[in-house]
Amino acid sequence: MVYCGELGIQRLQTLVAPYGLTVVEVIAVDLIPGSFWGESEAGLVTDRLYVRADTPVHSALHEACHYICMDKARRQGLHTNAGGNYAEEDAVCYLQVVLAGWMPPLNPIQLLADMDSWGYSFRLGSARSWFEQDAMDARQWLLDKGLIAPDGQPRWQLRTDDA
Repeated sequence: MVYCGELGIQRLQTLVAPYGLTVVEVIAVDLIPGSFWGESEAGLVTDRLYVRADTPVHSALHEACHYICMDKARRQGLHTNAGGNYAEEDAVCYLQVVLAGWMPPLNPIQLLADMDSWGYSFRLGSARSWFEQDAMDARQWLLDKGLIAPDGQPRWQLRTDDA
């Protein structure tokens, strides 16, 4: 498992800055504001992504991708629960793998393994099998919303449609 403290909070901030997100580092003894899962999991409150050194990077990326994938109205009222439907959740999972490729030494394969270790559940068994063999609908969702380019690379912009 790769943690934010190992990777460096600044690396995460640089990655999410184009999306208008600000990473706020929480000290180790404090609860993470806006954390849906509690413990050391990342939190979201409006345009703030809260993490601690012991926050898994996959958690920080997942919450950042919720922010990126949600519509403007939900972003404005965001506090803890990102909401969304199954299609959006799958797109969030897909996008977090894509963004992992932009955070060396982290890479998509390590992130997928961390997702499995955390307990993500996919019908093909592993996150990697899902990503490589069963995530075409998630990829298409991201293409349709303008969040990735046809080559699969991020467009570095937020979802702008209202639905």
